[in-house]
Amino acid sequence: MTLTTVIFYIFAAILIVSALRVITAKNPVHAALSLVLSFFTGAVLWMLIEAEFLAISLVLVYVGAVMVLFLFVVMMLDINFEELRKGFWNYLPVAGLVAAIMAGEMVMILAAQSTGLSGFSSVPPLPEGVSNIKQLGVPIYTDYLLPFELAAVLLLVAIIAAISLTLRRRKNTKYINPADQIAVKRNDRVRIVKMAAEVEAPEAPAEGGDKPAA
Repeated sequence: MTLTTVIFYIFAAILIVSALRVITAKNPVHAALSLVLSFFTGAVLWMLIEAEFLAISLVLVYVGAVMVLFLFVVMMLDINFEELRKGFWNYLPVAGLVAAIMAGEMVMILAAQSTGLSGFSSVPPLPEGVSNIKQLGVPIYTDYLLPFELAAVLLLVAIIAAISLTLRRRKNTKYINPADQIAVKRNDRVRIVKMAAEVEAPEAPAEGGDKPAA
């Protein structure tokens, strides 16, 4: 057993445990942090197959952006997670069946080399000086250019739809116009008011210690 195989089994075990913690943790923040660990571990597994670009993209996009947003949403929204978990055990048999089918399919794919179920062969390592980013980019922008552009359009539509849903007018909600905020000047925000003193200052005592008459 090589060192690469040992590293694969170690990080694969961590990935499985962290993925189970995502769906079993009662605290949503703990579940989100377990998902972050799953992404990091998946990135390590991608680096083992020399897919450094995908590994770095997974860390930067999902861990650095998506999961940070999830954590903000989970911590800021007052969600009753006990209500959401009420139907967990009712759907457990169906979820277990789906998970078993997916696990069986992955085992068949991984065992294809030894059983001869398919013509898959081991992926040869890239020759020295060849970039895997170029190997990934050339098919995307040549053979799969149209699907890539369609995916970009769908993402753009999703962004516009999310912004439109956020900007809906709701009752009892205050709105701020950014253009009005930018156009504000100092005189619009600060006003200096001169007011007379409400209480007169007491007079200085006379010489000899006599106090002024009340």
